[in-house]
Amino acid sequence: MQSIFDQDLPKTSANHTPLTPISFLERSAEVYPRHLAVVHGEIRRTWAQTFERCKRLASALRLRGLRNDDTVAVMLPNTPAMVEAHFFVPMAGGVLNTLNTRLDASTIAFMLDHGEAKVVIVDPEFAGLMDDAIRLRKSSQPLLVIDAEDSLFSGPAQRIGDLSYEDLVSEGDPAFAWRPPEDEWNAIALNYTSGTTGNPKGVVYHHRGAAANAISNILEWDMPKHPVYLWTLPMFHCNGWCFPWTLAARAGVNICMRRVDAKAIIELIAQHGVTHYCGAPVVHNLLVNAPEALKQGLPRGVKAMVAGAAPPASMIEGMERLGFDLTHVYGLTEVYGPAVACAKQDAWEIFDIGERASLNGRQGVRYHLQQGAVVMNPQTMEPVPLDGQTIGEIMLRGNITMKGYLKNPAATQEAFAGGWFHTGDLAVQYSDGYIRIKDRSKDVIISGGENISSIEVEDVLYRHPDVLAAAVVAKPDRKWGETPCAFVEIKPGARSTPSDIVEHCRKHLAAFKVPRTVVFGELPKTSTGKIQKFELRARAGSVEAITASEPDDLHQLGGLSERSSP
Repeated sequence: MQSIFDQDLPKTSANHTPLTPISFLERSAEVYPRHLAVVHGEIRRTWAQTFERCKRLASALRLRGLRNDDTVAVMLPNTPAMVEAHFFVPMAGGVLNTLNTRLDASTIAFMLDHGEAKVVIVDPEFAGLMDDAIRLRKSSQPLLVIDAEDSLFSGPAQRIGDLSYEDLVSEGDPAFAWRPPEDEWNAIALNYTSGTTGNPKGVVYHHRGAAANAISNILEWDMPKHPVYLWTLPMFHCNGWCFPWTLAARAGVNICMRRVDAKAIIELIAQHGVTHYCGAPVVHNLLVNAPEALKQGLPRGVKAMVAGAAPPASMIEGMERLGFDLTHVYGLTEVYGPAVACAKQDAWEIFDIGERASLNGRQGVRYHLQQGAVVMNPQTMEPVPLDGQTIGEIMLRGNITMKGYLKNPAATQEAFAGGWFHTGDLAVQYSDGYIRIKDRSKDVIISGGENISSIEVEDVLYRHPDVLAAAVVAKPDRKWGETPCAFVEIKPGARSTPSDIVEHCRKHLAAFKVPRTVVFGELPKTSTGKIQKFELRARAGSVEAITASEPDDLHQLGGLSERSSP
């Protein structure tokens, strides 16, 4: 029986349009046409100019044969072209595939083939790499290659394309009448997972999710009009956590940045009055550990967002001492970047800095426009007790969740089993509903039948004053099965030894959780700053333990850890 609220109340273009973040660009160009939108070297572009350029580029792509749902792959650093690509590609009906600039040619070739790219836009820094990738493709699909020149690139110019980016701009119509997608469920972006085992999976985003996450970013940060945002976070990573669309919604300023280092970050913050930036813990650690003389130029009150790995309490404390307002978020490629945030409570202000850092180190609660974030037993699909002790798996669902994995229905079905997205992250949930990650399911160390959280051990390591970066993985052990192996980067000039690090851990951890192996050296990291634990796990089996004098009954001395429910 039809509801009385549906009778003679039709859905029409007058009362319903699909959600899309592209409309944010159009509105800012209408309402704030002369407000600054993009800064890069000598480039200064307004929102009206940016909108016009995007219309030209979308028009030019359509004239060159791009059709709805065709993939446009881009290999670009954080330049104006990368900002524009987040708009003109979907305006043309295409699907944006932002490629990780640190991948090898064979992996890029796989992505071009798997995503069936029709167009590639490439920065000159990566032209040689892209040329190799194109030659390695298995597909015979014609590919339009566009060279995106950049005046701030100081290396040798190499052209591999059919035309230049600015030539494409010139070809287009500034009056191009773009249309929103017919359905907000239509794909807007394709992002590939890291693919540490086997081929990477293609994660498909829809217009509704992109708009929802962009708005949630605003709400979580209480972001005012015209924020000045520094692009330290690679836009190829989860579409910059949807912040290209967030900045358009707030008519903010995109401060572009080709390469991240502490000096450049500090100079740009001071020069442009930066109000917001995002990054993995390693980016924030650059500032915390920068020379004091360099940090003198940092203003207080800058809002920073951190995700990508569980941030150690020492980093959170360091950011607070800098006077930065740090927001901790959590997410994955499959949920558009951040989908959970550690929303701060006024009641926390009464605690000392260490306790506040511990509270802010939790992953937190669901984003505004995400329906659910809970910790469940993955076997029973029942929520775990809110006791801060019982371990389960973080499950997410709602609009800020991918459509699925491209051409991989089995993986999609597995990821969405039981009506929730399975993150693979093991966590506990507290009585206030806040979630804290204990480990990735693959990173838990099972030693003598006990589960050891690598994150817990890493947090202790970061509290040592000489430790710059740390990661803990399982080392095979004939007696215990596995023991913790710590890989540590020491600060320049520090004189601590591996034995000193072990002694530090003994003061703060149960005996069975103390690393029995400590290895000094630079840690392998991804382009987004994540430590590559899969590489460290491969190394761990061949390194020698340094704590041979430890008693054989470590586990009996240490007591019991929490048990994982999976």
